[in-house]
This record gives sequence, C-alpha cells and structure tokens, in this order.
Amino acid sequence: MSRRLFGAAYSVALALFTAYVLLDTFVIPRRYAPVTEGTVAAVAPASTSAAPSVTDSLAQPAVTLTTYRVDDTDIYVADLQLTSVDQLRAALADDTFGRNVTATTSTIAAAHGATVAVNGDFYGARTSGYVLRNGVLYRDRAASADQEDLVIWADGSASVIREGDVTAAELAAQGAWQVLGFGPGLVEDGAVTVAAGDEVDKAMASNPRTAIGVIAPLHYVFVVADGRTSASAGLSLAQLAQFMADQLGVQTAFNLDGGGSSTLWSDGAVVNQPTTNGRKVSERAVSDIVYVA
Repeated sequence: MSRRLFGAAYSVALALFTAYVLLDTFVIPRRYAPVTEGTVAAVAPASTSAAPSVTDSLAQPAVTLTTYRVDDTDIYVADLQLTSVDQLRAALADDTFGRNVTATTSTIAAAHGATVAVNGDFYGARTSGYVLRNGVLYRDRAASADQEDLVIWADGSASVIREGDVTAAELAAQGAWQVLGFGPGLVEDGAVTVAAGDEVDKAMASNPRTAIGVIAPLHYVFVVADGRTSASAGLSLAQLAQFMADQLGVQTAFNLDGGGSSTLWSDGAVVNQPTTNGRKVSERAVSDIVYVA
C-alpha cells in the first residue's frame, strides 16, 4: 500500500473511531441495571436520629410555588415541607440505571406520580461519580477527590461531601438516602461557598440553573432560574447562591445540572422556560429527576 493510500485509510479509520466514541459517549444507550426501590427504614443506621415512620410518610407534603425576579432573571422556587424524607425521591429515565438513557423531566415525573419535580444531576452523561438514589447504591466510582456531592440523610438532614473523603459504600452504611452529584456546593451552614468567578466546566457566567436547598431537616426548596432568553439573562453560581442564602434562608444549597436541562415541573405542567441547547424553549431529555412523591 502506498504511503498516500495508507494515510487516507488511516484518516478514514480515525474519523470512524472518533464518530463511534462520540456516539458512545452522547447517544448510544447503555442499560446497566433496572431501578430497585429502597426504603428509609432500610438505610437508617442506629447512629442517625430516628427515621420517619411509615404513617408519617402518608401525610401530605406542603408545597408552595413562588416566582422571583432577580438580576434580570425569572427564578422559580418550590418550597417543600415534608413529613418524611421518603417523600423526597429520585427517579431515573425508563426506570433504568445506565448511560444515555434519557427522557424529559415531565415524562419521568408523570410516570412516577410526582407532585413537583426538577431535573437531577444528569449522572448518565458521566462514567464516574457516586450515584445513590432512594437508598440504593448504583455507582461507587469516585469522579475525583475534589468532586462535591449533596447527601440527603435518612433523618432528613443534608450535607455537602467530597468524594475523596468518603466512599459511596460508607455513605450508604451511614444512612444516605440520596447522593446527588454535579455541583458545586453553593451554601454550607448558611454561608455562601462559591466566589464570583466560580463556574462549572464549559459553562458561561450566566446560565439557566437548577439547585436544591435545605432550610431545615425535611424543609427543602427546589430552585430553577431561567436564562439564555430575551426575558431572562440567567444567573452565575455566586448569584444563585446569594439568592438562596439571603432570600430563602437555606443552610445548605447544591447546584444540579443546569443550562438546557433546567426544568421545574408541577401538577402536570412545566413551570419555567427551559431552553434546549439555548436555541428554543423546550425540554431537554435528562437521565434523572428529583421529585416530591
């Protein structure tokens, strides 16, 4: 084979391989395991405060929706006062743990009878990072020592951890009910923990955002900010954190997947203006949601 033909063949092979890698990373579904339903009683160790009882979990949660206008951006807040941490649940697209298995937030929420829901951390776009949902551990491979996760414990409290400090198995043994990734942490002990220049990889300073905040055990907020439209500029991480600390009084807040994924769903309808790829108002398919049962 001449050098020219070899070079052409090599270029074609490289292009095909690159195309396969991109498809495998972003398109081709990989289904690893069906969802297993966990219970609070099963994950609560003796070291935590008493887990909520089954009768507590049957009481209706109190949900209040409020819209704010801050920094030229519409921000939607669902205030959630629950009677059991079992009411704060997560769901995976198609009830399957995998990669590139996706559905819209509204589709997943409707399938699970959610009262209110937001997009989760889009775990399926990554091959590492802890995934523990409803007390069930699906992935225990750390993304990095500095990767921050939000842990919702069986007693309804929450904390931000770094994966380099604790294993996923240890979190499960200690009574973790949900472990959500993406990050970073926004507020800890009532104080903002991000600076004005902080940002997640490949994100602009002002974006649509999704976050979860904890005011007190069993008192949570879902926060979704619009962005990338003429009506809403979007928020930086610091703006989002400051809003949640100052106006909502959260003690802990954590950044979930944002951009085109940011969606708040309530009582059968999308509440905000999600912007898929920043070009049109529509929902992006995601791998998971957090919702109130």
